[in-house]
Amino acid sequence: MRASAYPLVEVDDAAALVMENIPVLGVERVALAHCIGRVLAEDLVAPESLPPFSASAVDGYAVRSSDAGKPLRVLGESAAGRPFAGKIAPGTAARILTGGVLPDGADCVVMVEDVRVDGDIVVTPPALKAGTNFHPPGADLRAGETVATAGTQLGAAELGLAAALGFPRLPVRRRPRVALLSTGDELVEVGAKPGSGQIVDSNRWALLAALRDAGAEVRSLGIGPDEPDALRKLVVEALREADVLVTSGGVSVGTHDLIKPLLESLGTVHVGRVKLKPGKPFTFATLRSDGRDKLAFGLPGFPVSSLVTFEVFVRPALRKMQGFATLQRPTLPVRLAYDARATADRTEFQRVTLTREGGELLARSTGSQSSSRLMSLAGAHALVRIPPGDQGVKAGSVVEATILALP
Repeated sequence: MRASAYPLVEVDDAAALVMENIPVLGVERVALAHCIGRVLAEDLVAPESLPPFSASAVDGYAVRSSDAGKPLRVLGESAAGRPFAGKIAPGTAARILTGGVLPDGADCVVMVEDVRVDGDIVVTPPALKAGTNFHPPGADLRAGETVATAGTQLGAAELGLAAALGFPRLPVRRRPRVALLSTGDELVEVGAKPGSGQIVDSNRWALLAALRDAGAEVRSLGIGPDEPDALRKLVVEALREADVLVTSGGVSVGTHDLIKPLLESLGTVHVGRVKLKPGKPFTFATLRSDGRDKLAFGLPGFPVSSLVTFEVFVRPALRKMQGFATLQRPTLPVRLAYDARATADRTEFQRVTLTREGGELLARSTGSQSSSRLMSLAGAHALVRIPPGDQGVKAGSVVEATILALP
């Protein structure tokens, strides 16, 4: 064992140091089918109006409002994709289906339920209003209007609008390429039988899910060896392709904790310890590989410490790399239903479930907050930030909670 050479950094200061060193990745034009979940790199502006023509909102008849109550001769039909070619003159009408183009001369549509039909003659109600039952050009979107701003994550509505406006490809930020590594000779792969003193590697699978959920492309490097030269070779080769290295374990001060010395030899370690519970050994470094700057996050080996430090530091960094307009998860005020104990010298993120009671969100502890107890995160709706000190936060107090999932 050795004493750490790294000072304990306040959580907010550590987060600021991380974000100061995060680049925004480049732009690529991607086919619409592959844009789901990607982040728009440039404002999307409508080149034309939607709808581009006056389109019926109902099935009925296109007429002139001045012909209200009169028997009108039906000249033909306007269906979606098959417009009526003629003009609606006084005393005439045309059948029109939903989405059909409003013919020239007509200024309203009468629903089929509101007319009387006798052969090719239709009689409208005694009162009609111009502009009724059709969408004029630009009713949904005007030419030159901004559809979505840069930093928007593209979902169903945005992709539907892009398609409607004729964009087969969109400019999006590149996804970060992440190399994911677990360390420790005590680890075995899922499905293998642990030997004496060994455990199954669960962190890599939890982090794989968290990384993909954050938008990263992940390459799993497996379990790294507790041998400096072999570990270095594995990491150096991975960094040739990756933008980010994420490791789990090996960041404390034991003789087999090799990640910090490795990162020191490859670049600059900006953060080596944080005043955070769980997650004190969290490490952040910038590395140089093949003439390019890379990022490295050394996460603690305990499962909850690993995921909490991911939420606090890594997820916002990955979102910044992708150009997200919003980097942090949403926060909401919640009322504590338990006495939250504080840690004397470290900020603590406690895991809670939320229920709606009396118009507010009530936060309940998920039980033991041990950094090894992954069950404290399974099903948790939020993280409650408890400041350091001796007093803690009493039940009934209102605090801000970082929302992981709403109940």
